[in-house]
Formats: sequence, C-alpha cells, structure tokens
Amino acid sequence: MIDNDRYIFLLGGHDLEMVEIRKILESNELVFFDDDLSWGAKLSSYAKQFNNSSIFVGIELIKDVPLPEKYIEIDHHNEKAHLPSSLEQVAGLLGIELNHWQQLVAANDKGYIPALMALSATPHEIKQIRSADRKAQGATDADEKLADSSILNHMKKYNDLIIIEALTSKFSIICDKLYPFGKLLIYTEDELVYYGAGVEEVSNKFKNEYDNNIFYSGGGDDGFWGIGRGMLPKEDILKIVKNIKDSFRNN
Repeated sequence: MIDNDRYIFLLGGHDLEMVEIRKILESNELVFFDDDLSWGAKLSSYAKQFNNSSIFVGIELIKDVPLPEKYIEIDHHNEKAHLPSSLEQVAGLLGIELNHWQQLVAANDKGYIPALMALSATPHEIKQIRSADRKAQGATDADEKLADSSILNHMKKYNDLIIIEALTSKFSIICDKLYPFGKLLIYTEDELVYYGAGVEEVSNKFKNEYDNNIFYSGGGDDGFWGIGRGMLPKEDILKIVKNIKDSFRNN
C-alpha cells in the first residue's frame, strides 16, 4: 500500500469506472479531489490543489497546464490505449486485487460489451454494468427517450455504416440500444464519436488535420474515436461527418 499522506488523487470525467475508483480510494482512506467532471476533463480543474510536496495522481485528465513537480498519469486512451484500464492501474498502484464486479467494470471501460462477454459475464451482469455506466455518466430517463427518438427519426444508413444525429449528448444509450452494430457514427453540432469496425481507418484519416488534443480514442480494433464536446465548430463537425460517410459509402 502506498503512503496515504503523500499521494493525492485527482479524478477525471465521471463514468462507472471513475465511480469505482472513487469507492476504492474512499475505502482505503486515501486523499482525493473529485470535481464531478465530464468526459474531456482537464488537469487545470485541480491546479489550485498543486504543491511541491505531494505526489499527485491524475486519472484521465487532459494535461492543459504545467504538471505538478511530482505527478503520475493514469489513463488508457489515445497513445495509452494499449495499457490496462484506469481502474486496473489504480489497483496496481495500491497493491490490491479487484473483485468480480470491479473486473467487469474494468472490462466494460476497456472493451465495451465484447470485453464483458470475453469474461463470461452473464446477460444480467452485462445489463447491470451498462445501466450503471449510463447512470454514472449522468444519463436520465429523458435522455433515454431522446435516444429512442434519435434512432427513430434521425438514423440513416450508408451500406454498413449507421449515422445518427443525436438529440442527446449521452451517446452510450444509443450504442447500447443498437448493439450489436458494425460501423456507427453519432454526432451533435458540437461533438462526434465513431464506433466499431474501421475505427483505425477513421483515426488515421484525421490525425494530421487537427491537433491531437481534440480527439480521443480507445477500445481496441473495434473501439471508438471521438471529438470532445466543444472542441471544433459545427462546420468542422459536419465536414467530418460527410467525409466519413463518403469514405465508407465509396468503399
């Protein structure tokens, strides 16, 4: 176990994995700050806490300010996508083992439903995990209804590519309702995520066109690639949607 008095944990955007990390930190009486952030959380949110004596552990935080003198980064997205989940990394740092539920949470965050199935999760467990993840991300009953409306009224298909202009920012609801899918693109006027087969092709298409901090990715070969909320103007979002649509339609 690490020295509780020296380490300070800084929590990133809320999802089920981050909720479980918080529970572990609480149960081990570790010091942490949680500003109830969303996806795309930035280290600057915690800059006021920095000092030169503590060891700060930033969990899934975009490094938009100079790092504290002693800093450990925990993440498994973008260039760190090959690493274990953040929950597993925290457990490794603390020298503890994850229980069955936590292992499922880690698998879900790293590889979605296919990773849960690979761990022999039951259909009931998969339903539980996915429901808990949506709730942790702030999804409401209203979002569920908006997701249904998005699918019913704003879904288009181009060969094996599904494109949905979403009425809610909680894209995970739409993903769960459509699973299993092959290629799925969900967007609003200020964010976008591509899921499924061909994700590497999509990532490579745009990696040299925009700053890397605008994008995020993970989940392996059939994972996801997205643009953080508010990172690009509406015109650019729509241009990328058209580019992806034309690319797959012409394949």
